[in-house]
Amino acid sequence: MDNQRSAGGYDNLWINREGQAEAFDAIGAHYDAAFPHKQGQVSAGDWLIRSLPTGSRVLDLGCGTGVPTSRQLVASGFEVVGIDLSGAMVKLSQDCVPGATFHQMDIADLRPGGPRELGQFDAVAAFFSLLMLPRAEIPLALLTIRNLLVPGGLFALSMVEADVDDFPITFLGNNIRVSGYLREDLRTIIAEAGFQIVKETSYTCATAIDMPPEEQIFLCCRMSPSRSG
Repeated sequence: MDNQRSAGGYDNLWINREGQAEAFDAIGAHYDAAFPHKQGQVSAGDWLIRSLPTGSRVLDLGCGTGVPTSRQLVASGFEVVGIDLSGAMVKLSQDCVPGATFHQMDIADLRPGGPRELGQFDAVAAFFSLLMLPRAEIPLALLTIRNLLVPGGLFALSMVEADVDDFPITFLGNNIRVSGYLREDLRTIIAEAGFQIVKETSYTCATAIDMPPEEQIFLCCRMSPSRSG
């Protein structure tokens, strides 16, 4: 994948992923060690499990190591497909969750009319993956997610509450760029993308590394009826 490209559906947006995948290639399994407490992510996964029939097809968008979400969903009888920009993370997820299928790809590859095709899903989980995009791209990513869902499909996501856009930070010794929203702004972009928020939770998360605590927001959503046709 090119570090920068213009793409159909993203006509006026340059996509710059420079350094993002390489950072997570280097981080690898250290990510799970740095975030040992994933209560919010597990709870949102439980919501998907309670809300969907066994055997439902779920996309784990930005799957990381596959733990906990892909593993949790596979253990509950779901057909799980995971994608991640980092090849090292995809390899780890394949090793950690052999019952799922994983691909190295960009969410932009799955845009309507894009170069990759994975079919439709009953639900999409995007835990801390949208924050890796610039704000200008996040509405387009949400449109892509909506198009990947069957009518009435479910969407579970999490973001770190922060008023930043493509902001450079050092994370586990590597340079990445992150975006975030204040809580009310996040609710607004999710609603504008055609999703109803069914459940909202937040957690103040302290990491196992020398970083300040962060406020993590988890939203459990359903495709709005007006957008499901």
